[in-house]
Amino acid sequence: MTMLKTFGIIFFCGLLSPSQEVLSGLSCAVSPGAMQNVLSDAILQNGLLQQHLQGLVLPNIMGEGGLLNSPTSITGLHLVEVWLPRLSVVLLPGIGVQLTIIAKLELSGNCLVGLLSELINILVDVNITANIKCTNFESGTVQVVTEDCLCIFGAIKIKLLSGLLSLSVNEIVLNKLTATLPGLLCPVVDIVVNLVNIQLLATLNAVIPVGTAGTIHYQLASLPFTSGLFLGLDLDGAVKQVGGSVIPHDSSASALPVLLDKLLVLGLRQSFLNSVLLLLIQIPPQTFSCTPEAFSSASRLQEAIMTIAPVGCSTCHGTSPLSIKLMLSGNPLIVLEENKATVELSVMIQVFVKTSDGSILNLLLLKADLGLNAHISIAGGRLVLRLSLGSISLSLESSEVGISNISDLKPHCSSLLAEKFLPLINGALGIGIPLPNVLGIPLIKVDIQI
Repeated sequence: MTMLKTFGIIFFCGLLSPSQEVLSGLSCAVSPGAMQNVLSDAILQNGLLQQHLQGLVLPNIMGEGGLLNSPTSITGLHLVEVWLPRLSVVLLPGIGVQLTIIAKLELSGNCLVGLLSELINILVDVNITANIKCTNFESGTVQVVTEDCLCIFGAIKIKLLSGLLSLSVNEIVLNKLTATLPGLLCPVVDIVVNLVNIQLLATLNAVIPVGTAGTIHYQLASLPFTSGLFLGLDLDGAVKQVGGSVIPHDSSASALPVLLDKLLVLGLRQSFLNSVLLLLIQIPPQTFSCTPEAFSSASRLQEAIMTIAPVGCSTCHGTSPLSIKLMLSGNPLIVLEENKATVELSVMIQVFVKTSDGSILNLLLLKADLGLNAHISIAGGRLVLRLSLGSISLSLESSEVGISNISDLKPHCSSLLAEKFLPLINGALGIGIPLPNVLGIPLIKVDIQI
């Protein structure tokens, strides 16, 4: 069936304007504020930057005109501590992310001025700005490239143990640090950014079990893209049965709406949801007797069948209870419309009786096409569907005893399926569809739009 528009489920922290397009794919969009928090945690709070700056050694500084115009040399200059690091993020449309790290670096070494040797301590304010670009997308992974790294130095404070310090020493140190530090700091930033990229990709490229039925392998579906408002990450998921193959679905790329001030936007393709439903709804045939002790709706269905059975059918009007077998027919299908989700499902209803010689006589074989209303929610990082009976279409497939008019059976079959089969379906769907922990941003206060 060709659709003019591909529908999906979108769930987000906040509200989108009604005019915005529904996502056609499993995608997420991260705001600058959320991205800043993520990168700040990964780079600063976890100590990654400090770890890779440890042991940073600067070239010796040699100059003329120290104390009493004596030659000056500063040796063994190394990083002691990184003070007050702060990080900010700006999203560059069509380019990537501009990362700015502001910190105070404490350096220490030995200073020789003339014949006087003593410890030197240097505090320098530095502002490191670098453009981070994603490139080389392949099989769900991307590389990041650090471009246009720039170091701007602020105040520099120099302290000698003796307290004797000339202005010329200040000038020598400032000139040398300005010339050498960018070549040392920018490669460290590049290393740190690449390590963070690996960490963050792990939250996107993840294999998540779906109960005992199978797995979903989430990964990037295309190269990340940026606007001035959000960084877009288009995701998809490969659904695989345990011990089986991948359940195919349409993985066409999707587009994101304008994020405005939202932290996270996720969308699920209709085709992806169908593959997950096929994985989850694996219900074996159910057989039971039409007795009041079993199910009241089954007993009422038997009474209704007796009224339409041919008079000459002795088996139909016998004292033995009839048996009913319920079987799924075909694959479940989720249909998404604006503000509405319906699961279409077909069930075969076989009504039969065992004859005296042990054979089976099929009184009726009915096909019930169900339209199940889907209530969708987020709980524990999972997308949960709960179904209720909306509509039923009943058709006669066959009858070995000549029953042809089944119009009076529809309400009884509807009650039977609601009483017997629908709880099994909801039980199968109860584990929910696990969602990836995208960039470590939790799904809380989530609104859902179809």
